[in-house]
Amino acid sequence: MVLGTSSGAGKSLMTAALCRVLKRRGETPLPFKGQNMSLNAWVDQAGGEMAYSQALQAWAAGLEPQVAMNPVLLKPRGDSTSEVIHLGRSVGSVRAEHYYRDWFRPGWAAIRAGLAELQDHYPSGRLVLEGAGSPVEVNLQPRDLTNLRLAQYLRARCLLVADIERGGVFAQLVGTLALLRPVERPLIRGILINRFRGRRELFDEGRRWLEQHTGVPVLGVMPWLDELFPPEDSLDLLERRGRKQGAELTIAVLRLPSMSNFSDLDPLEAEPTVQLRWLRPGEALGRPDAVILPGSKQTRRDLAALQAEGLDEDLRRYVAAGGHLFGLCGGLQMLGVRLCDPEGLEGGLLDDDDASAVPGQAPAPRTAAAQQSRGLGLLPLETRYAGSKTLRQCRAQALWPDGAALELEGFELHQGDSHVVGEASSRVLAHGHEQDQLRPLSCQEGLGWWKRCGEQGGLVAGTYLHGVFENGPWRRRWLNQLRQRHNLPLLSEDQPHHARQRDDLLDRLADAFEKHVDLGPLLS
Repeated sequence: MVLGTSSGAGKSLMTAALCRVLKRRGETPLPFKGQNMSLNAWVDQAGGEMAYSQALQAWAAGLEPQVAMNPVLLKPRGDSTSEVIHLGRSVGSVRAEHYYRDWFRPGWAAIRAGLAELQDHYPSGRLVLEGAGSPVEVNLQPRDLTNLRLAQYLRARCLLVADIERGGVFAQLVGTLALLRPVERPLIRGILINRFRGRRELFDEGRRWLEQHTGVPVLGVMPWLDELFPPEDSLDLLERRGRKQGAELTIAVLRLPSMSNFSDLDPLEAEPTVQLRWLRPGEALGRPDAVILPGSKQTRRDLAALQAEGLDEDLRRYVAAGGHLFGLCGGLQMLGVRLCDPEGLEGGLLDDDDASAVPGQAPAPRTAAAQQSRGLGLLPLETRYAGSKTLRQCRAQALWPDGAALELEGFELHQGDSHVVGEASSRVLAHGHEQDQLRPLSCQEGLGWWKRCGEQGGLVAGTYLHGVFENGPWRRRWLNQLRQRHNLPLLSEDQPHHARQRDDLLDRLADAFEKHVDLGPLLS
């Protein structure tokens, strides 16, 4: 088990590295995180929802992701409420103060069911567990679902990771070990110092001090890796501010308060000629080459925040002046004219007392006025939230950008469906001005649309397909239409799926892990 002295210590990536190293040694590593709180999700082949970090660890292990690897997922909705997902399915919503009262026993049952399913499918596999946050939050320890309770249950050998980049690494480690109960202390088999800058021998004295004062061996010092790893949390995106040398296009991404599935942008981050600018509320939009409206867990609330900052008018002016605007999932919904939410499924626009812990029941809307939001009005779409989520992997043929047919693959994960409204719903594409035509993005109905706007070459498009930018040829074609506007040379469309780049990145991570970490005490 990989534990950390805090959130963001690097547990997710160290677990992925460990999975890849074990795979190289001929084992079958089984990544597992009992409970994860994240808005960055993945949909497995059976249509179940899980955290993206466990999907990444599954790829590191050479396995297909499945929800049993993350049996409990909590997705924050704001106002101290979260959606509760057990074994890939939404089972209710809950306020923080009621969670352990109402969901501790069902959560532990889901964790045990996930473990049983993995061990049944892979009887010779080795579980590689990831903890959550700090294992010694004393107010939570008696009700801990995913750290030391699980480690004791499985008699796991634990590696304690501390991030030296944050500072105070000795206090992090000594304090964590001091707060362990006597029955828990023997579980810790080693310490890992993560993100060390400079020559490792400069830490030799610190290493000796830690081993002398804690009695726990320091199994490794992982160097700072100058790689663009997938962020473990949306807060990590704020650290991505460096300017790329050779960047020729600037793409602004609106960092919405409840932004979700931010891993959708990883393939663009990896493009050497693209600079992503994460735009926080209140920052000026400027004149980027394109703007992306990302996914959102609370689309209507994020839309209201965007409108409160005046960004809705900025975006309309940007498109009218020839800008390109692209919406992903919730971002697509915001581009429409109306968002109707009669059952309050999007959350955030509710009375405090409505978000109680009632398994399987959605909270009721506050008032009739709270049932509808005005969209940006840039696409003639209406979104209605009703029924269950759409959760599925899908493949489709792209109809835009123009050119030879390209295959798209990804997954859908959204509450609500969007439909074309008004005159656009019956317009024949062969008639009228081109900028008035709404066209499908792919051959799959309802997966996305695009439209030219105004005489300045403005364009608005959006899709429900998460992972659309992972499709290398499509991503390059989309970038090339931006490059043409600046008379830049076109990029080759002969690009592999982003999964290959991701796999190479995991190999480089595992190379460093093998070089700098002694796994003996963990594996023996």
